[in-house]
Amino acid sequence: MEFIDYYKVLGVGKGASADEIKKQYRKLARKYHPDLNPNDTEAEQKFKQVNEANEVLSDPEKRKKYDEYGKDWQHAEEFEKAKKSRGRTGGFTGYTYSGADDDRDFSDFFEAMFGGAAGFGSQGQQVRFRGQDYHAQVQLSLMDVYTTKKQTLTVNNKNIRITIPAGIEDGQTIKIKGHGGPGVQGGPSGDLYITFSIANNTSFKREGSNLYKTVKIPLTTAVLGGEILVETLSGKVKLKVKSGTQNGSQVKLKGKGFPKYKKEGQFGDLFLTYEIAIPAKLTKEQEKLFEDLKKTNLD
Repeated sequence: MEFIDYYKVLGVGKGASADEIKKQYRKLARKYHPDLNPNDTEAEQKFKQVNEANEVLSDPEKRKKYDEYGKDWQHAEEFEKAKKSRGRTGGFTGYTYSGADDDRDFSDFFEAMFGGAAGFGSQGQQVRFRGQDYHAQVQLSLMDVYTTKKQTLTVNNKNIRITIPAGIEDGQTIKIKGHGGPGVQGGPSGDLYITFSIANNTSFKREGSNLYKTVKIPLTTAVLGGEILVETLSGKVKLKVKSGTQNGSQVKLKGKGFPKYKKEGQFGDLFLTYEIAIPAKLTKEQEKLFEDLKKTNLD
């Protein structure tokens, strides 16, 4: 079983704080994100490794198991149970696994614990181990996750149909229980972890369930007021612009944002920032009108 040092993947030390791990993960995830590295298989592989490392090291319980058992951390609970069982019979007094710097295979570790018992405890009882967790990545567009949808994934030549809830976040990981690797000696299957990569190819900026967009309005509309037609993800809406609207003014359209994750029918808000369009070319008549306006000393 190949060992991947998650600390080296993220470029942090074993004593790194949770904030340091989070900061480094975000940095590397942006660096190797598929949207920024199209058709780059090496970057795609590194992106997957970074996500896998973060999934383990950002979870205190998983990190503790990883630090103690290294590549076999997913079997930590089974190891502990087996050690306690062996200890009660007097045949096993304890074993310390060094983890990251040990290159032995899982079978070697198993043999060291059970004296070559080929999967059986001190009294011939079969020891079962949970299967390996699988990790997969799904790439979708922002509009793909605007509504709840079903999608079929192929993992290890098996088709798995999953429901993708509307509002799922870029980089978010969900767990599909029991769809990982098969258990050892009749143990339970591992789980499947799916990380979503959401490409935003719209004119909206997304922050959680809220959306942000800059809208240009004519100078005359900003000064005199009027109506404009604005595009939202759910269609066009007509807005009234107040007279005297200033450049950079912001308005909120309640409920016109993005769906809230796993909250059916609930949406965030859409925030529009007005950018006043200054005309670049004026006719002689228009220039005269502005000259006349200037003479009024209007601030």
